Amino acid sequence: MPKASMLSILALLAAAAGTAHAQSDCPAINDVLLTGGVIHTMDADDAVVESVHIIGDRFAAAGSGRLGATACTRVIELNGRTAVPGLIDNHNHIVLLGLRPGHDTRIESAASIEDVQALIGAGAAELPAGEWITSIGGFNINQFVPAPGEPRFPTLAELDAVAPDHPVYIQQSFAGPSVTNTLGKAFFESHGIEVGADGADAGSIAGGQTPNPATRALYELRQLQTLDDQKRGTLAAMRYAASLGITTHLDEGGFPATGTPADGAAHFDRYRAYDALLTLHAEGALINRIRLNFLHMEADPATPELQARLLNAFPDFGGAMLRVVGIGEFTAGTSPIIGQASEEWLNGTRRVAEAGWRNENHSLTPADFPVIIDSWQSIHESLPAPGIAELRWVLAHAPFITREYADKLAALGGGVSALGGWRYISGNARANGPPFRMLADSGIPLGMSSDGMQISPMNPWIGLYYVVTGINARGELINEGQTLERDEALSLYTAANGWFLNEEEDLGTIEPGKYADLVVLSADYFDPDAVPNDDIKQLRSVLTVVGGEVVFGDSEAL
Repeated sequence: MPKASMLSILALLAAAAGTAHAQSDCPAINDVLLTGGVIHTMDADDAVVESVHIIGDRFAAAGSGRLGATACTRVIELNGRTAVPGLIDNHNHIVLLGLRPGHDTRIESAASIEDVQALIGAGAAELPAGEWITSIGGFNINQFVPAPGEPRFPTLAELDAVAPDHPVYIQQSFAGPSVTNTLGKAFFESHGIEVGADGADAGSIAGGQTPNPATRALYELRQLQTLDDQKRGTLAAMRYAASLGITTHLDEGGFPATGTPADGAAHFDRYRAYDALLTLHAEGALINRIRLNFLHMEADPATPELQARLLNAFPDFGGAMLRVVGIGEFTAGTSPIIGQASEEWLNGTRRVAEAGWRNENHSLTPADFPVIIDSWQSIHESLPAPGIAELRWVLAHAPFITREYADKLAALGGGVSALGGWRYISGNARANGPPFRMLADSGIPLGMSSDGMQISPMNPWIGLYYVVTGINARGELINEGQTLERDEALSLYTAANGWFLNEEEDLGTIEPGKYADLVVLSADYFDPDAVPNDDIKQLRSVLTVVGGEVVFGDSEAL
């Protein structure tokens, strides 16, 4: 070997040894530089930088160059990719998603029957034969067949074609209808559940008033679950969220389960529902930040369960990964969905105010939000100052809210959590909204949520597509005049949503001192030439960072 070549090799080995020695002397603290990107900080100045430096679990600097990085710093080259703060979903049901029986396979982003088959087939390819593949809630068959075709489920034969060795169960919404394949059909029929046998009805399982065949099928699948299954499902739910760029969730609980076939997809055991989540937290295994609201629906006007909660738990209590926020999305009884407040709802709402907790109520009709907000105002005025003005009470969904009531709510210190994905998959010219443009112009605190995973998809990019275009899954313009620009829309999933968690000093933007939650996108959301409107729905994360740790993607493959 030539002497010069030998010297070069020795020099490289010496350099490598020096680097290894330097790294072995590095402090045991997370030290990461992401550089060479187009990083939208979403801060008050809407700054765009090329580098961010992370020390521990927080951003230390944002700007250009190496930002104080040393030989101990791990460097991740972004190679020109677009990055944004970790997305915050301020109202969803990720705990329920984690409790789904079987191996949950999200089909909420599917735009055709072929897409559904591909997703089910991919799940089958990864699982041992005989394992259940399920997809319960979060989609609508409207999205599977382009207009003017008739919306439908995949058939038994279409499911058999991609998962012949795995029983499959797909359920729409809270309580069906549903569909299964041949192996699933055999299982359900052995438990006395009616399954369609012929033609287009083959594999179909009826929904309707509960208990029905679909909820009976769901009941039987739940009997197969163990705590380990629920831990696996919760991890899978978080991994799915991270793949979309979601790093923080505000979970809104579930309906009190009866433990019978009358329970639908949104029901859970109030005593055991959080076991998997709490176990994973104790193991240090959470990869998303989970915030919790507690849902109460008791019919007793004295609301003893709610009272016990308020007396024996604490709002805004917990740590960086798991934290209690407040009460919602139901307070007591049922929300005033028909324009009339029940005694238990009024009593419970007053108790939440007196206890000084954050409260959240959902709004779905033109008749409910006036009763909710007027009742809140009456309670506020009956209390000593500051009443509820500093508690950040939230109206969720709000498809029909008016400017008059947005202003009333703002005067009470409240905000609106608006959703888009639900209207995308199932909305029409009459069932449209929310009025995003009016709400943004009003100045009320406004943030985005998915309300996944029963009637709505978790996928934020589907929701953002709807906010930007006003177009539903059937290709119909249903929210004309109420759309937002892309940067405005994304701010509702990032900078604006810290307020809804009472954590705007820690979450929502890329700024020194805030939690180091960041998402590198598959394409440039902000560039309509690179990502036409229809392609917004296809965006995903290629790298998701939570607290400075990579929780999804490969930093070496950017």
